[in-house]
Amino acid sequence: MPTTSEALGCYVLPGGVSDPAQGIGQAQDAERLGLGAVWIGERYDTKDLPSLAGAIGQSTARVRIGAAVTSPGLRHPMVLASMGQTLQALTGGRFTLGLGRSAAWRWRTYGVPAPTLASMGDTAVILRRLWAGETVRYDGPAGTFPELRLAQRPAVAPPRLLLAAVGPRTLALAGSHFDGALLHPFLTPDAVARSVASVRAGAASAGRDPDAARCVAAVVTACDVPDAAADLAIRARGAGYFHVAGLGDALVGANGWAGDALARYRDLPVFARLGGQQADKAMSRAELVDASRALPDAWITDASVSGDAPHCAARLQTYLDAGADELILHGSTPADYATLAVAFGR
Repeated sequence: MPTTSEALGCYVLPGGVSDPAQGIGQAQDAERLGLGAVWIGERYDTKDLPSLAGAIGQSTARVRIGAAVTSPGLRHPMVLASMGQTLQALTGGRFTLGLGRSAAWRWRTYGVPAPTLASMGDTAVILRRLWAGETVRYDGPAGTFPELRLAQRPAVAPPRLLLAAVGPRTLALAGSHFDGALLHPFLTPDAVARSVASVRAGAASAGRDPDAARCVAAVVTACDVPDAAADLAIRARGAGYFHVAGLGDALVGANGWAGDALARYRDLPVFARLGGQQADKAMSRAELVDASRALPDAWITDASVSGDAPHCAARLQTYLDAGADELILHGSTPADYATLAVAFGR
């Protein structure tokens, strides 16, 4: 059973931000609270992964630093490999590289090919070979690379490599080609248990040790805050996630919920007026909270955590009991989890 510091982590700079320097103080807060890890959800504006991870690494001493997530779509494998091993060296072995596919619409608008399961799996193989000192010659789904090699390698082990996954094929890939999975928010503990089983089955099918596969579950958590603040942290995020084509469907499927309720939610007039834009990009958080009232209440209450600190600690423990190795608290800044850290430690 993980200790408190091993098991609980949190995001820094949750959501959109205009001042990335706040992430440094938030990471220091998390370290003071005894949390085991801080995670960066990269955005291509003021949340550049290597910049933030490098700054946090030099302003903290113990807390682990993870990417949850970045995508290989905009970084050549040489850039990813260099970034990963440089951050691992700068942090003394505290860095974890989490990759994700993001959404197809993003890559269409950016004018680059969308990552596929095949390209993601091959990217993991390429990174491992580069970190092992090999020269890589490759022509396949991940691209065409006549000759790749890292001339210098630091005297630390390569970073842990995780894959963000919801659907069964991606979960299996996380086990077969990666060191484990990053599980998306708004999964119930039962869905986490099924996801962990899929990851470990993927590892076993590839001849790898299934028990070595690491599963990190993100859980939207609002602890010891007024109901209105909890709604902004939980309901607004849920409204955005379930609106996204593909992602919302995958979450509903993973949780075993009825798809017709999702269809009715997406048919809300407020979404029709968006003209194809993503709800979480085009609507205010208050508007998202209002829209979330059309979702089944169980989708919010069963797949997130809120209430007082003892209740939240007990609910988070159910995710660990379901098989998650670590949790990422999502929805608030680290300082907001002070009472929860104490309650969980008890």
